[in-house]
Amino acid sequence: MNARKTSLLIAVLFAGLLMLNGCKKSEPAPAETSTGTMQDHEGHDHTAMAEEAETEVVAAAEQTTCPVMGGGINKAIFVEYKGKKVYFCCAPCKEKFEAAPEQYVAKLPQFNQ
Repeated sequence: MNARKTSLLIAVLFAGLLMLNGCKKSEPAPAETSTGTMQDHEGHDHTAMAEEAETEVVAAAEQTTCPVMGGGINKAIFVEYKGKKVYFCCAPCKEKFEAAPEQYVAKLPQFNQ
């Protein structure tokens, strides 16, 4: 058999093997748990932290307008009032809210659930 036929035969056999085996995707190895890593997590409550984060996300998602002027909120400008974040459009609105919060609470969805 000449070299050209041998090369062609090898190519056909290789293609056949690929078709028979198919493309096997590699799956990531399962995460290993080490004792040191678990010890680093002792002492704090992941459930409470997750619930707190979820509450903040829901409250932020619900409040889309400034309670003082009614415009869009800036998430960098906020106060914590009765355990919930209240967002404002600007610093002067934050100051007005802090001076008389009960005047604006009715406009806040996180307090009207």
